Order: sequence, then structure tokens, then C-alpha cells
Amino acid sequence: MTKSELIAHLSGANPHLRLQDVELIVATIFTEITAALARGDRVELRGFGAFSTKTRDPRTGRNPRTGEAVDVTAKSVPYFKPGKELRERINKPAAPRPALRATNAA
Repeated sequence: MTKSELIAHLSGANPHLRLQDVELIVATIFTEITAALARGDRVELRGFGAFSTKTRDPRTGRNPRTGEAVDVTAKSVPYFKPGKELRERINKPAAPRPALRATNAA
């Protein structure tokens, strides 16, 4: 789902809100999560998961084109850990499928 699809879905589910208001809400949420991660804070949404940053140590990498060794500096990368409720909903067993009838071609 893209950001525009999310906005369209939320707008359809909440007809009492204007499309511009839904766009502002979604943009504000993403901006605040991004700003918190940039500050080094952790963002936890109960039942959904937690956003945080992890630090990658400096290392020596390779230029794939030339094979030359390249120094890669330390950096912070975003990390998402899904919450228990999200994991359970994703891993919920699917409903059993009805058995297919065998056809005799004879």
C-alpha cells in the first residue's frame, strides 16, 4: 500500500473528514515519526510495533564495479520491530480451503 492508497482508504472509511484533512493527518504522523527517529528517540505504537534506529559500525566494503576496497563510515539506520498483535494477525492461520473434486477424464 502506498501513501496515496492509505490516504484514499482512510478517507473512504471516514467520510466525515475532508480529503485534505486526512492528507494532513497522515503527513503529520509520518513527519513526527521521522523527526523522533532523527533525534534518536524510539516510537512505540502499542499493538503495531516500535520504530527505532540501529547504529552500523564502520567497515571496509568493496566497490562492485572495480573490486577496490572502500571505507564505509558508521551510520544509523531505521529499524522496525513488529508488536505481538501485528505478528499474530499476520501469522493467523488461513481458513481451510474446500477440497477440490477430482474429475475423471475417462
